[in-house]
Amino acid sequence: MKNTITRNAYAKINLGLDVTGVREDGYHLLRMIMQQIDLHDTLTFTVSPPSGPGRGNIILLDESGLSPAGEDNLICRAVRMMMESFDLRADIEIRLVKRIPVAAGLAGGSTDAAAAFIAVRDLLAPQVTDVQLMELAVGLGADIPYCIAGGIRLAEGIGEKLTELPPMPDCSIVLVKPADGASTAKVYRDLDAIGDYHHPDIEGQIAALEAGDLQALAARCENVLELVTGRDLPVIGRIERFFMDQGAAAACMSGSGPSVFVIFSTLEEAENARDNFLLTKEASECRVFICNPVS
Repeated sequence: MKNTITRNAYAKINLGLDVTGVREDGYHLLRMIMQQIDLHDTLTFTVSPPSGPGRGNIILLDESGLSPAGEDNLICRAVRMMMESFDLRADIEIRLVKRIPVAAGLAGGSTDAAAAFIAVRDLLAPQVTDVQLMELAVGLGADIPYCIAGGIRLAEGIGEKLTELPPMPDCSIVLVKPADGASTAKVYRDLDAIGDYHHPDIEGQIAALEAGDLQALAARCENVLELVTGRDLPVIGRIERFFMDQGAAAACMSGSGPSVFVIFSTLEEAENARDNFLLTKEASECRVFICNPVS
């Protein structure tokens, strides 16, 4: 007998991202506010009894071709980790509809893996809690526990220590993904070489969320990784300046880049600015979305 379940995997932006140190194992210590947005991939999981010996086969079908094939894919690794950790046996077919740009600072791979952890739990191991899933998932990727928790969170440690925050005030977000990519590992190495730098006001952002003050929140949007990626990819700064000139409350890079998110108070403002940007030469090499926060 086959069972099927579909899950959406939401992209995230970093309203604030600070690097506070480096652990002995080389992992960077972070303090960041992460917010899901409604740009999402869709994954459909179909489980059936195993067709042969062992735990079963995992098949990933991605018509877009954007997701790495084979069991090295984070989705397949998450499924295999669930099967081994909870002694599960099944053939599992996964159909992926990919909408989140890859290598974009939007946790596209991590959120797909999170959807896999949740779907396999829901289909085959409903007794497993979200906390257990997050404890397991951090071994696969530091962003995955957040993507399981969802919404808006303060993330600390290497990203696995999560604190729920008040919802983001109503707003609309223009998301711009330039054509060029950024290597996360290189970005962190280059940031280490800078040494001392200004740190974002994460506490001020938390206070703004508690007060429901969008303008105060936006005024404190800052990402220390932009010191590196913004230097290497000047297009990021040009996009930010364009949208600030259009009246945006904030324009800031997400993750290690190169995606830029832009906050507007209303959908009308966001759509007008998006339309004006699409008339520019810069936009011809970018993917542009209008999004909303997911609570």
